[in-house]
Amino acid sequence: MNAPAMNRTIRDRADVRALEAATRDSYLPVASTWEMLARGRDLYGDRIALRFLETGMPGGPSSDLSHADLFARVTQAANLFTDLGVGPDDAVAMLAPNVPEAHFALWGGEAAGRACPVNNLLNTDHIVDLVEAAGAKVLVALGPDPDLDIWTRALEVRDRAPGLNAVLSIGGAQDGAADFAAAIAGYPADRLTSGRTIRRGDIASCFHTGGTTGAPKLALHTHGNELHVSWSACLMLDVRPEDAAINGFPLFHVAGSMVFGMAFLAGGASIVLPTRLGMRHPDIVARYWEHVAEHRISILPAVPTLLATLLSRPVPETDMSSVRGLIIGGSPLPTEMADAFEESFGIPVRNVFGMTESSGIIAMEPFHASARVGGSCGLPLPHTEVIAAALDGPDGVDVSQPMPAGVTGVLAARGGHVSPGYTDPERNPGTFTDDGWLISGDLGHVDENGYVFVTGRSKDVIIRGAHNIDPAMVEEMVNRHPAVEMSAAIGQPDAYAGELPVVYVALKPGAAATEEEILAFVTPLIAERPAVPKRVHILPDLPQTALGKVFKPALRLQSIERVFGEALAPLRDDGVTVAVTGQQSAAGLSAHIALGGADDAAKERVRSLLRGFPVDYEMEVSA
Repeated sequence: MNAPAMNRTIRDRADVRALEAATRDSYLPVASTWEMLARGRDLYGDRIALRFLETGMPGGPSSDLSHADLFARVTQAANLFTDLGVGPDDAVAMLAPNVPEAHFALWGGEAAGRACPVNNLLNTDHIVDLVEAAGAKVLVALGPDPDLDIWTRALEVRDRAPGLNAVLSIGGAQDGAADFAAAIAGYPADRLTSGRTIRRGDIASCFHTGGTTGAPKLALHTHGNELHVSWSACLMLDVRPEDAAINGFPLFHVAGSMVFGMAFLAGGASIVLPTRLGMRHPDIVARYWEHVAEHRISILPAVPTLLATLLSRPVPETDMSSVRGLIIGGSPLPTEMADAFEESFGIPVRNVFGMTESSGIIAMEPFHASARVGGSCGLPLPHTEVIAAALDGPDGVDVSQPMPAGVTGVLAARGGHVSPGYTDPERNPGTFTDDGWLISGDLGHVDENGYVFVTGRSKDVIIRGAHNIDPAMVEEMVNRHPAVEMSAAIGQPDAYAGELPVVYVALKPGAAATEEEILAFVTPLIAERPAVPKRVHILPDLPQTALGKVFKPALRLQSIERVFGEALAPLRDDGVTVAVTGQQSAAGLSAHIALGGADDAAKERVRSLLRGFPVDYEMEVSA
């Protein structure tokens, strides 16, 4: 097997189109994720594939796994799963952080049948629903751990999911559960005992979308879907065998498994896994640049929250010479934050736009682009169509009417990375079309150079860091309060997390409740801890459309005015008058800031105080 030419420098749409000279079938070097790992064994052998940090302290203990070893462990896991009854239509469910054994289960599950990584922050009811909807026969879960309460949930799932044939524990045998690493050790490491020939159209996994309500919503990925994203990202980031990246994303998130997982393994790079807690480990973030220097990290996968944290601290004297770029995934990237990071650290920042239903990526900025295009999330992947669809067709979107360059519509994508649909096909309409389009739900446009811009969301998903939160789930729980007539959950702009969930409430006639009482009532009912509202606001009435639906843009404008007003309070203390007005246009939501008695220093302070907020604004200054 010959190594591909990895010295391609993708700079612009012409370079992407050059990659499309190969047909879609010949574009991918292999047919399955298992074959991609076999390719890694053959090409990169003893080079480090995974490095797991046992602690968050630089110089602490770590363990390495080569590309050859990773393929062997994945193959052994697949053969164990086959023995436990997993076939092509069955799933291996996972409740585990991003540790080496989780990679064995993920890719081994795809080689034996399907993988279904599940968010361990969900409550047990949700987890059981997802495990059953996936058709899981095996559950691999992290054993008892002082910091992560996963095992008790795994035991509850075992008792409530009758389709499970086995539960395997990571970190040692438990009562009724074999140790996963020990269980795979006796199986062949060089071949699949099932004799299975995996094709690109075979289902590889089912990933749950953020913010499920009661009914599971699992997006199916084929092997071809995952390879399309991983191989394309590998090329557009110019991933090389000498590269290393810190991947603190969870594997149940497509950023952790595909964008910053398989894409780097495909290029022969090393992935550093920062403890069982990932980026939640305080020492990993506090000593981030020391870890970068120690492990010679060259690519920094991140979310805006990490950038905000790094920008809030003095630039260290640590050696950063190994770093060639940072790429943002998980949530939108504020342009001003990216500018500030590049100016402070001298490290290029690149953005990526995708979703679970696109296997992780729709568009991304190539590392070798001459400069970042402000406000853009990059170019479509090779062999990918991206349009801004008209807003007047069925379900409000008509993909047969793409908008002209620069004109806003609903972004839609079609290509080898697009999921074939949900496990429940009744949930496909409005997201998947019969002719292969994925309706993203994001408002945006495509410019004359092919760059994709996201300007808002027609769907109301709240993105807190890398967590996708369905507001309907939050509203359902808030509406259970006996005093609540109606509620609306929105994303409040936040300089650190991008958005925070907040709820606006109208009370029933004659009812009484405080904001604090409602928040205390709803907190234990929310399945996802990141989805718990930060604040509750009681209004006399919620704004409504002519059809009686809550008009959330008006609430978002109120939220912008409130948050910006609070953030700019220090200016008022200095005698500057501040008036913030939320604005809505075809380009999305923004703020107009009127300053009275302000000088250039006050204007600069506004920029500093609002740095990181994912909302555009304009300033008007009067003497």
